[in-house]
Amino acid sequence: MNYTLDFAPLISSPLLWVLGILCLLVALLSIWRRPVVGSLRALVLGLLFATFMNPQLKSEQTDPLSNIALIVVDHSDSQKITNRFKQTLLLEKQLTKKLKNLGNIDVRVIESRNEGDGANGTQLIQSMNNGLADIPRDRLAGIFLITDGQVHDLPKQPKSLGLDVPVHALITGLADEFDRRIKLLEAPRFDIVESSRQIRLQIVQAGKSKPGAALAQITIRRENKPDEIRNVRIGADVLIDFEFPHAGQNIVEVELKSVPGELTLANNRLVLSAQGVRENLRVLLVSGEPHPGERTWRNLLRSDAAVDLVHFTILRPPDKQDGTPIHELSLISFPTRELFSQRLHDFDLIIFDRYRRRGVLPLIYLDNVARYVEEGGAVLLAAGSQFAKRRSLARTPLAQILPADPTGTITKQPFKARISKQGRRHPVTRDLPGAALSADQSPAWGRWFRLIDAKASSGDVLMSGPDDKPLLLLDRRAKGRVAMLLSDHAWLWARGYDGGGPYNALFRRLSHWLMKEPDLEEEFLTANAKGRKLTIERRSMLDKIEPVQLVSPTGEITKHELKQTSPGIWRKVIKAQTGGLFRLSSGELEAAIHVGRINSRELESVTASRELLAPLMKITGGTALWQGRAQRGQGSAPRRQGSVQRADSDLPRLLLNSKGRQMYGPGWLALADRKAYQVRTSSTIPLFSGLLALALLLGALSLTWLREGR
Repeated sequence: MNYTLDFAPLISSPLLWVLGILCLLVALLSIWRRPVVGSLRALVLGLLFATFMNPQLKSEQTDPLSNIALIVVDHSDSQKITNRFKQTLLLEKQLTKKLKNLGNIDVRVIESRNEGDGANGTQLIQSMNNGLADIPRDRLAGIFLITDGQVHDLPKQPKSLGLDVPVHALITGLADEFDRRIKLLEAPRFDIVESSRQIRLQIVQAGKSKPGAALAQITIRRENKPDEIRNVRIGADVLIDFEFPHAGQNIVEVELKSVPGELTLANNRLVLSAQGVRENLRVLLVSGEPHPGERTWRNLLRSDAAVDLVHFTILRPPDKQDGTPIHELSLISFPTRELFSQRLHDFDLIIFDRYRRRGVLPLIYLDNVARYVEEGGAVLLAAGSQFAKRRSLARTPLAQILPADPTGTITKQPFKARISKQGRRHPVTRDLPGAALSADQSPAWGRWFRLIDAKASSGDVLMSGPDDKPLLLLDRRAKGRVAMLLSDHAWLWARGYDGGGPYNALFRRLSHWLMKEPDLEEEFLTANAKGRKLTIERRSMLDKIEPVQLVSPTGEITKHELKQTSPGIWRKVIKAQTGGLFRLSSGELEAAIHVGRINSRELESVTASRELLAPLMKITGGTALWQGRAQRGQGSAPRRQGSVQRADSDLPRLLLNSKGRQMYGPGWLALADRKAYQVRTSSTIPLFSGLLALALLLGALSLTWLREGR
């Protein structure tokens, strides 16, 4: 039974404070003027104030509550190297047993594991806070951390955790572990294709240095290039060129050669990934005459943020003479010499839209365009009815690069464009929305009404019109590319006529194929990884492909037969046995993919340490104990190292301590005895109320009156 004095004021606290101050001032003034009578007056005022305070004697019948100890167990990836995992399980078992043997203590255990791919490292403090969420703070006696000391979420100010109990750390691993790792100092995240940036890194060594360990050997692996081997100085900055050979993800791997005695090889590999970004593609659009499809072409190209468009429309040829002022026909004169001679190679793509010979471009400039394609440029010819007539571009030097010759006739009838057999395999026309799934079905898009008849001489026919006449052709000429669209009614799709069609999808893919976008290559080998699951994909226009050869990070070579999943696409999913950079090849095609975590923060530094947790130990009055056996006598006694002690695998003695800031000592660790309890029954007895208070107050007043009457 516990007895306590409690108060239940009859008036509010502010009024009570005002009354108390007034009573005190009057009492002091009375005593100063007449000590004897003033003392009696002070007694009366005190009894009056006590009446308003309403003191009560509170009796409680309580049941003691046990203390709670929290054990946070680190099960991160760095705890799985050497024998730390087994040591951690043993420590958890021994510590739980010793705490329970203390009596009057409950043990809570919470595990801390890496979330996701371990990029955020060991979140031990977050796990500790999660464990504290349902523990009453007045019952918490102490916290034990079983960890290697590599904690990545400790706040800069440990006081912000608000802990008023000791935190002890049991450090797994050894105090003198040796390990090497690659420390990244600077790396690019993106750059322009075909450029180069530098990576800056260091080789860091932790623990005892080995004889002759001033140098380390690293191997640098780049996509589609032989390995580069260097000897670098430990601790010095190392500069490595990061090249961007193509758009999209570019990968460079740096591997550190292992030496005897290293703790782990998991952090001897650094994989860097950066995006190759193409500069804005420059497109020259030359419209032979105004027509409804001209605006559609312009709007399509201008809507692409990666395209810089230069557009000219020929409103009047030089041989047409009338009275219209020239300033009403053109804002600027057509700079033929500048565009088709001096700056021709500045453009990535040239589009001739319904263009015919009209005396604007001399034949020598069209010959320049043909040579421009053979040297790596791209031309798209969107033909109109003029292509079948005498002034056709097919009767110019440009004919040497065109994949089809006009027959001189024009088909004028409603028809729906169809994807050819080759088109179902080609990335430009594969899976177009609304395309027919088979030759018997009709496409779910609108009709066109004009087709320029032509005979294909080279390249691939991706789309056809009535009677399987060529409609869309793609061809490669030397280093460049050419596309022909043998109809000027594509704009009907853009306007939504007869249901419209996939205008944006088709012509965006077409323009990017011409500008050599890697994702639109007909022959392409790629792979993607999700966890340890590796998906290999091969695209081809062929009926059969060669097996894919896979080279693992360990050098193991395997061959895989891919299964065709759709026209032009072969895939296979395999499980990688190890993480790292995998190289793929199929014929002349090569690719690279990294499997697993890329430079996990968890494995950057794996040597056991107490430095990171030292501020937390100091604030809470706890300590850290080395639980691994170092290179000394197996029976050596624990040796103090500052605020950290060395200990063998046996845990120190545990005890409950209710006094003192220091909660550890040689061979012992203490927890705070919180002496918490819960109230089972409670009762109160008023001490100054009713007749008793009235009698005492009247008696004091009478005594004061009698004394003042003398």
